[in-house]
Amino acid sequence: MKGFKVLVPLFFGLLGFSKNASVLPDTFCGINNTAFQVNEEVTFTVYYSVAGVYVNAGTAIFTSKLEKVNNRPVYHVTGEGKTNSSYDWIYRVRDKYETYIDTATMQPLKFVRNVNEGGYKIYQNITFNKTANTAITTNGVFKVPACVQDVVSAMYYARNIDFSKLRPEDKIPFSMFLDNEVYNMYIRYVGKEEIKTRYGKFRAIKIKPLLLKGQIFEGGENMTVWVTDDANRIPVRIESPLVVGKVKIDMMSHSNLRHPLTSLVKRK
Repeated sequence: MKGFKVLVPLFFGLLGFSKNASVLPDTFCGINNTAFQVNEEVTFTVYYSVAGVYVNAGTAIFTSKLEKVNNRPVYHVTGEGKTNSSYDWIYRVRDKYETYIDTATMQPLKFVRNVNEGGYKIYQNITFNKTANTAITTNGVFKVPACVQDVVSAMYYARNIDFSKLRPEDKIPFSMFLDNEVYNMYIRYVGKEEIKTRYGKFRAIKIKPLLLKGQIFEGGENMTVWVTDDANRIPVRIESPLVVGKVKIDMMSHSNLRHPLTSLVKRK
């Protein structure tokens, strides 16, 4: 079940950057949080398919709390993904990603990655020095851009983008630090449409990240993400082919949203 490797990072993945792309100015600097609040919780169900039939194979849960890092108030956002117990014998996943986002700047100050995927374990603890523009890891000190994001903070930052100012095909650039490297990336704004999910029918904003080809993804703009066309901007569906099979992720429950879920057309 290789698809479970992407339970949490799938939401933005390792996005590629095209040197020939027409992109907008860096919108990942200087933005205020208007999309989510403390104690928000959103739960997703992961469906995996090999022969055209999707099966319920795992869950991912994102939560936010208010804490402090170096006496600065931060959003402590946690994303946890796991396979269902009935699939553990095939490919057991227990992943946990944590980011600590400065409430004033929406920039990450700390990132923790603790994954166990089929017995393969990774633990990373990264501290971002925003004054020196460095990322401090167990492997050393790395120079990073001023507004660099981690894999989880990028998703929460992007929820605050004003898509009403974008035109279809506009590309939104940003940089991400992961595995001791800086990736220059973008997401492409496709437009708006209605989408039916396991939760219900939504008016949604459709975006596409450009994926790097690797062991899990085929590469290219094959992943599609739909987020609510309201002030919450929560993902309601993610679809992507994998090297083996396909994965579909649907939002299935939520609590303590900052705004009413006005994009919901009909509850299933």
